[in-house]
Amino acid sequence: MALSYLSGFANHQETEALPGALPKGRNSPQRCPYGLYAEQLSGTAFTAPRGDNRHAWLYRILPAAVHRSFQPLEHPLLASDFGHLATPPTQLRWDPLPFPAAPTDFVDGLVTFAGNGSPQGQSGCGIHLYAANRSMDQRVFYDADGELLVVPQEGRLRFATELGLIDAEPQEIVVIPRGVRFRVELPEGAGRGYVCENFGALYRLPDLGPIGSNGLAAPRDFLTPVAWFEDRSGPFELVAKFMGKLWSAEMDHSPLDVVAWHGNYAPYKYDLRRFNTIGSVSHDHPDPSIFLVLQSRSDTPGVDSVDFLIFPPRVLVAEDTFRPPWFHRNIASEFMGLIHGVYDAKAEGFRPGGASLHNCMSGHGPDAATFERAIQADLSQPDYIRDTMAFMFETRCVLHPTRHALESAQLQADYYRCWEGLRKHFDGRQP
Repeated sequence: MALSYLSGFANHQETEALPGALPKGRNSPQRCPYGLYAEQLSGTAFTAPRGDNRHAWLYRILPAAVHRSFQPLEHPLLASDFGHLATPPTQLRWDPLPFPAAPTDFVDGLVTFAGNGSPQGQSGCGIHLYAANRSMDQRVFYDADGELLVVPQEGRLRFATELGLIDAEPQEIVVIPRGVRFRVELPEGAGRGYVCENFGALYRLPDLGPIGSNGLAAPRDFLTPVAWFEDRSGPFELVAKFMGKLWSAEMDHSPLDVVAWHGNYAPYKYDLRRFNTIGSVSHDHPDPSIFLVLQSRSDTPGVDSVDFLIFPPRVLVAEDTFRPPWFHRNIASEFMGLIHGVYDAKAEGFRPGGASLHNCMSGHGPDAATFERAIQADLSQPDYIRDTMAFMFETRCVLHPTRHALESAQLQADYYRCWEGLRKHFDGRQP
């Protein structure tokens, strides 16, 4: 497998698996090289400003239209219709998903935990966890409802996409654009992790403002695949997610048959360990926006529909400061996951593969043990936070847990108790 470096995030790329497969000077000539078909894949409106416009020209063996009619496909644990249940303001936390006993691929292993907005409104997100133990072979999937940000937590994944191959391991992420067809293979036999399905504007890198030209995620570290194709005949299943439901269509060939492509609408991966963390070197703990990797902008300037943030290894040096994340209540809602290690604001209970949800204005912060340790810490010494990787899907709208999430055996019924040990330190006689 080969990955090419982007010269900039979502910049124009061109790649061919056979020499001369890319037409010269025309996107859709009367006859394409090798007898290929030209097909345009547009991820934004045709009239979107040039800087925001995302599309790709694909040169493939057969057009994407060649398949039988779609039929409904049941998936009881996958949802895109949120808000019908009463949403509790209680802080919620879940243990990791268990691996399935029966053979289960990536699509069948998706479980929706929360979400907001809708595919119809092209705003909001769905948050899913996955646990799988079988590779997809003659089954291919695409999501017409949104782009997929996949966060592996355990087990490597191989994404065989229309535009090429991407291998990903825990502490890397993969983004599959809306509509791109792919299958997921499990090189280690099993995999588990998280998925944020973004119904709104495409993910982009945040502006850096006063930070300047360097810091956070660097455009050059985002990798997109080189062209790759398979010319396979036989029975294939094409699974589509469309308007919140799954649909299945029969095919007599592999849809992963793009021999060459060019454009700026393609799947990509990013290694979270390359993130350049920014922090205070004097006093106070900065807002978590300094950990922002990708954002989906909304129609309100400065307010995103979905943010993807990470909490990687770093050094805390701020003096006369409570160094862990402080107690807080936000207008934004936070869904957190842990990929590796231990999260510095929780002593126990938040395990790799698990998740937590703190909704709009629900108070949260460090547990009692972490608080007591932090207020006694020697602030003349730096605090090295090593061997960890946590992340957050943050949204401007309330995240509604699904019925399955609220009734799941993984839900920790006693999560609230982690704050019960916080004792009163107040003494009106001592300033």
